[in-house]
Amino acid sequence: MTKQVALPFFLLSIFFFLCTTTLAQTPAPAPAGPTNITAVLEKAGQFTTFTRLLKATQMADQINTQLNNSNQGLTIFAPTDNAFSSLKSGTLNSLTDQQKVQLVQFHVLPNIYSTSQFQTVSNPLRTQAGNSGNGEFPLNVTTSGNNQVNISTGVNTATVANTIYTDSQLAVYQVDQVLLPLDIFGVQAPAPAPVTADKDLPSKAPSKSSDTTNDGDTSGAMSLSYNVVAVISFSFALIAATSLQL
Repeated sequence: MTKQVALPFFLLSIFFFLCTTTLAQTPAPAPAGPTNITAVLEKAGQFTTFTRLLKATQMADQINTQLNNSNQGLTIFAPTDNAFSSLKSGTLNSLTDQQKVQLVQFHVLPNIYSTSQFQTVSNPLRTQAGNSGNGEFPLNVTTSGNNQVNISTGVNTATVANTIYTDSQLAVYQVDQVLLPLDIFGVQAPAPAPVTADKDLPSKAPSKSSDTTNDGDTSGAMSLSYNVVAVISFSFALIAATSLQL
């Protein structure tokens, strides 16, 4: 009788054990929700200034819209707060609203790149700031033997220090310098010297031919004077001769 009572309890214990084991092996579903770049940066920490710029320029909303409505993918170079603090005091405040947008866009590539892909990319890379040609927004990426990724803007050079976030559509990399676009922070070429007009040029010294001409004029005047004297002398002689005859 005791064995008959114990058997159902034994079978029931095995059933609960199997159910518990099965539930424990099933992973909890990931929380659903669109990708949010500011949430990624805030979770990583040390990107307060860049996050504030993303929000102030409304680039955060634009990036999130692109990520959740297209399959193109994005790559973002995120400067740390220390990178921004190393800028000259008042740099950000001196920029216009449009330049602040371009500065943020210069840190965003309209394609997703893994660190290994940086070894084979064609420079200059296109950013969301616009033309990558020289004089505007060139961005060149090079890699060294230890897989270090360096980014040159024509104004300064930054290094990719860490991978903050990556999935099938978004790659976010930490950089140790703010990427400064040549179009905004480049040294302006000096203005060409003004061309001097002919009227401003100093007058030329009299030529030798002019001097010769003047000498000729003087000789003519002297010759004329001699002729006048000769005529006067002849007149007096003629008068004198006439008087003697009388």
